[in-house]
Order: sequence, then structure tokens, then C-alpha cells
Amino acid sequence: MRNIRILFPALLIILFGCRTASDFNQVLEDIQENLDFGNVSIVVQIADSLKKYSTENKEILRIADSLEEIAKRISIDFSVTEKQVIGQIEKLNGPVSAKEMAAWEKEGWLECRMIDGEKKYFKRAASNLMLMKKFHEQKGQKSGEKELDPEKIFRLNHTERVLEASDNQSNPVVPVKMEITYTVTVNPDAVPEGEKIRCWLPWPKLDHARQKEVKLLSTSNPEYTLAPDTAIHSTIYMEERSKKGVPTVFQISLDYVSSAQYFNMSGIHILPYDKTTDNYKKYTSEQLPHICFTDEIKRLADSIAGSDNNPASIVRKIYFWFKENIPWAGALEYSIIQNIPEYVIKYSKGDCGQQTFLFMSLLRYKGIPARWQSGWMMSPDYQNLHDWCEVYYEGTGWLPVDVYCDLQKSKNPLIRDFYLSGIDSYRLIVNDGVAGPLHPEKQFMRSEPNDFQRGEVEWKGGNLYFDKWDYNMKIEYLK
Repeated sequence: MRNIRILFPALLIILFGCRTASDFNQVLEDIQENLDFGNVSIVVQIADSLKKYSTENKEILRIADSLEEIAKRISIDFSVTEKQVIGQIEKLNGPVSAKEMAAWEKEGWLECRMIDGEKKYFKRAASNLMLMKKFHEQKGQKSGEKELDPEKIFRLNHTERVLEASDNQSNPVVPVKMEITYTVTVNPDAVPEGEKIRCWLPWPKLDHARQKEVKLLSTSNPEYTLAPDTAIHSTIYMEERSKKGVPTVFQISLDYVSSAQYFNMSGIHILPYDKTTDNYKKYTSEQLPHICFTDEIKRLADSIAGSDNNPASIVRKIYFWFKENIPWAGALEYSIIQNIPEYVIKYSKGDCGQQTFLFMSLLRYKGIPARWQSGWMMSPDYQNLHDWCEVYYEGTGWLPVDVYCDLQKSKNPLIRDFYLSGIDSYRLIVNDGVAGPLHPEKQFMRSEPNDFQRGEVEWKGGNLYFDKWDYNMKIEYLK
């Protein structure tokens, strides 16, 4: 994994001061090879040895923790045996043959890896297979006129209200006030008794026209730290001491007002980009590893856009390409994927964030500024982590675009294409970018190194991954 290559040189100098550069490179290659072949137990053993080497050296502990984290995350995501996945598929789809299994694996519909010498399947492989089968069975078929999905019905009705209220003005409209109680619960005895647990929870961004009147109502600990609103990731930080045999709870309550926004593209005159500005250069650049211009990304972007040089038209073409080619599917944890856009292309699927990374890579390569935005979807029918983006048009500004949301079932093209230049009221904006530092700084590798939605937890002995704690979002709609 690329992360390990970055982390190891300094450590090798510490541990093997008299070794040559060739020796160092060989150790790196051995570690890389073990990860590539799924020998996670060996990598964990290496990490354990490093931790035992020096319990006081924070840099060694950080590197060893990161090494162990990557290996363990792979084994958690790929934890289902062949027998188990066949049973799961048969419950969902009836009897399955070895020939079908092989074909699905070859297509990438049924994701698996070798883990410690045994073929293991992604923990959501069976449900993802059903999504892929359904998508390809329905591809090319004319969809019915009536929407049946409750989540999509709610969005459809809501966006109709947004269009009426907008009246082509593009101002925030249809405000919704929500009260949130957000809780992170660390498992009992996840750390030794009496140890300090550090926790970062999501907090609403304060500088957005669509998100106003943020008010903190209560915290589980009266001592807390809010990240500056200039931070990429908006957080509220607290600490607690662990107690033997009981969970450690971090909780906040707040309320805020969220509004929708819609831009009618037919009324927008797009000016030529001023390519000399810092913002243009920033938001049309790569941000490795997951906003990138690989040869495959360039070929795909050029094939979709063709000779078109109109930014709005290119955005539309790429957006529609996603609807025809990239269905939503449950995602691996991002921290175990080396290059998310190429992963999405290879497997022809992705969740909202994976789709957005590819979408932004394609747009930026074509010279169209795009920036990440994420947090939560908050509608009464669907509450979950969510990622989307904003696209910049010269002369108009930043417009929200949600590549995850389907083209809506409506005869009105403005409602059908709403999420190409609009967003609903039911959002919680936490992030304005990816891979920013946390406040205060986190010492160990984050559970989610790119995004920040669930929270982050650690103690002096290392990161606490998602299997060591749980999160809960309770929402009350006030108006």
C-alpha cells in the first residue's frame, strides 16, 4: 500500500541505522508484497514487533499502528468465506453454480481477495452482487412513470417545492430546522482502565449560506474544543477516561437550519474561466491519491466529453454517464483502496463518495473547478453518511451537484435533472474538502483518512477503529 511506503523509510533508519538503501528498499518490498498477497497476519506480526521495540518512541508507535491498521482493515472488510457467501447469495437469489460464481468474480460483481492463503469475500459482496445484477438487468429498459421508492418519493416531492420556492432566483429556500443528538460509544475495555480516550465528533460548518443558526445545546463533557470554521473538517473534540467494564460515551446535542438551493441552468450565462486565479488552479488540480489524472481517467473524460468545451454541457454528459454506467454499491473502507477513481472504473460501481472522487477527477482534468463537500443526508426517510460536490461556473459561482442522486422520475426536466444544479434542504455539511488535519491534531492514522463523518477516536496506544466503537444520529424535525 502507498501509505506504508511513505511511513517506513524513517522507521527503517531508526531500527537499522547501519543498513544500506538497498536493504531498506528490500524490506519495503517485502512488506508491500505481503500486503499485496493478503498476508495480513504477517504484517500484523511486524507491527507488533515494532511496538515492542520501543514503547516510548511516538514516531515508531505511530508507524506501527498505521501498518497494523491497514492490515486489520483489509481482514475486516474481507471476512466472508466462500461457503458463507454462497449461502448468502442463495438466500437472495436461489441456487448458484461454480460457473456463475467464477463469472461474477471475473466481472468484478463479486469482490474477493486472498487473505492469509484463503479466498475471502467482501462482507457486502452478496448484497452488492444483487445490486449489480438488478442494474444490468434493467439497463436500457424504459423505467416506469411512477416512483415506488419511499426515499425517492420524498425527494421528488421536496424538490418540487424547492423549484416553486426558488422562482429562478438561486437563493437558499425551504428552510428546515433540525435538532441532532449525536453519540459515539466506545466499547467496554477497548482500552485499559483509566486511560484517556480522545474523540472528534462531526460539527456543522458555519460559513455556508445553506446552513445557518447552528446552536450547541449540550455536551457530555463541559470541556470541549471546536475546530476553527476555516478547517476542512468541522469537529468538536472531547476527552474521557475509560472505566473498566463499561462503555465510554461522547455525546453532543445541537440544532440548526438547513436550506435547499437550485440553479436553473437555462438562465445562467457561463463566462470563460479566469485560469490565472489561485482558486481555479487549486480546484482544477490533482489531489492525490483520490483526485487524480491517470491515463485511464484522461481517456474516459475525453471519450465522454468529446470535442465539447462548454463546462455545463460537459458536467451534464459526465453526470449522465454515471447514471448509465456506475450503480451505487456498498463500499470498502476507503483507507484500503489505493486509487478510488480507478477502483470505480475497474469494478463499475461505487458508493456516493467513490462516485464523487471519480466525478471530480474527470471534471478537474477537463478544466472545470470542483470541490468536495460531505456530511450527512438527513431526510426523514433516509439518514446516512453522504458525499457530494460543488462545481464552479465563472460568473455564477459554486453550484451543488450530487452524482449519487438519481435522475428523478418526472416529466418536468427541471425536476428530473434537479441534482445536476441543486440540492435539497436535508443536509448536514461537515466537510469542505478531503484529507485535512483534525483540530487538535490526531496522533495516529485516522479510521477515515480522507473524509470525516462518523468521528475519530484514539488513545495513547493507537487508533481505535470502527470495530471498537459505534455511532448514532438521532434527528428531530422542528419545522
